[in-house]
Amino acid sequence: MRLFIAINFDENMTDALIEMQDELMRYGVKGNFTRGENLHMTLVFIGESDEPEKIEGIMRGVMLRSFTIKVSGTRRFKDMIFASVEDNPDLSDYVKRLRHALSDNDIDFDKKKFMSHITLVRRAVGSKDIPMLSGENASEKMRVNGISLMKSEQGKHGMVYTEIGYVRAF
Repeated sequence: MRLFIAINFDENMTDALIEMQDELMRYGVKGNFTRGENLHMTLVFIGESDEPEKIEGIMRGVMLRSFTIKVSGTRRFKDMIFASVEDNPDLSDYVKRLRHALSDNDIDFDKKKFMSHITLVRRAVGSKDIPMLSGENASEKMRVNGISLMKSEQGKHGMVYTEIGYVRAF
């Protein structure tokens, strides 16, 4: 099964992200907008694995203290538009320790450098000449109280993400 470790959002954060998407649509952006129920922040993309129990056990072994993330504005990368997540040393430290624990336990994962972001639109068109949303127009905070092990499957109407494990923060 295809797995990743992520932060899922509370209702307020999800609503703020959907409002950011709506604002982009009002500016004429078209593309593959991430469905509200699929909005998340990927911490580690694992890919194909038949060891979800082992991965969840590793997640439980990496101490996670609750912290706050703040989304502030949007940015582009190639043909995608992301919600920007402000730099957070607690988040960066946790991801670094989690990745080390996965490596130490022979779990393969995508080794690309971690960049905190939330994908709002893939294959975006009509966005080259519009201003990206600033933090003044698109800002929300959320307390992260846990992380999720997620399964990704192709559904009838696109990708379906299902939480199959959860680790609560202290």
